[in-house]
Amino acid sequence: MTADLGAASSPVRLSVEAGVARLTLNRPDRLNAFDEQMAHAWVAATTEAVSRDDVRAILLDAAGSAFCAGGDVRAMAASMTQGSQLEDLAALINLGILALTESAIPVVAAAHGATAGGGLGILLASDYSVVGDSSRIGSRYAQVGLTPDLSVSAHLAAAVGQRRALQLLLSDRMLRADDALDWGLIAEIVPDTEVAARAEEIAREWADGASGAYGQAKRLVRTREDRSFAEQLAEEARSIGAAFDTDDARERVAAFAARSAARR
Repeated sequence: MTADLGAASSPVRLSVEAGVARLTLNRPDRLNAFDEQMAHAWVAATTEAVSRDDVRAILLDAAGSAFCAGGDVRAMAASMTQGSQLEDLAALINLGILALTESAIPVVAAAHGATAGGGLGILLASDYSVVGDSSRIGSRYAQVGLTPDLSVSAHLAAAVGQRRALQLLLSDRMLRADDALDWGLIAEIVPDTEVAARAEEIAREWADGASGAYGQAKRLVRTREDRSFAEQLAEEARSIGAAFDTDDARERVAAFAARSAARR
């Protein structure tokens, strides 16, 4: 592991324990908003997590009172003089989003507090998200005269549909947790104090369970738009055949068959 990523001061921390890689956004004083330093740490942490053979599940969480406020607008105003600088920053952060979404490793997010702007794209890079009952989720791009980035225009529409995506993007609305659940934007709501523990429980279940099958199911869904319907069917058939050839699947199939026979 890159030494800096394990340091308490790293703007994105990475730790790996018993098959679970924990990625922690760590700029709590700025609501975990991205500046250039954090963007570089994000890319380093995500690419290392998805490339390690000992990682079977990824947990994405954040320090402080919020999950992620997107880009650091104060840093933009202070240091950026042209749009190409912001374009380069977004392109850099996108490398980490691609690493997570294109990997065959399931990702769960513990998104407590507020999630806004590009933070919504970070949340949507997860495959399963847990939020607290007081959490709020929104776009807020237009509030500062900017447009969606970090996969928001693509992943948000895929998650909630085009009409609802537009409702969120064309307003300053912050969804309450129950609305986000109703829209299909998140998977679970738990008490604020239980967000981290519940997300860790899910990551542990994946890592200790049929992690290869979970990961391939995630890959099939995440990459489906790259294929025609016929090609998707063929890829499903290829994937299930490849899964059957693994020792894990053979053991699980045999155990299931034995239990079924015993119930007769």
